[in-house]
Amino acid sequence: MTKPVNLRLARKAKEREEARRKAAANAAAHGRPKAERKAEAAEAARAARALDGKRIEDE
Repeated sequence: MTKPVNLRLARKAKEREEARRKAAANAAAHGRPKAERKAEAAEAARAARALDGKRIEDE
């Protein structure tokens, strides 16, 4: 015969694993140093200024 499975423990283990997976995804998305975030924002602003500077405006 097979061994009985405690469904409560199985459910809690599944929830823990899901929480770990979600935490890892959040850490990858939000766990960057402040300097890295500022550098990325500065690069995006520089790219936007460069694009606006090359825009041709019709009069």
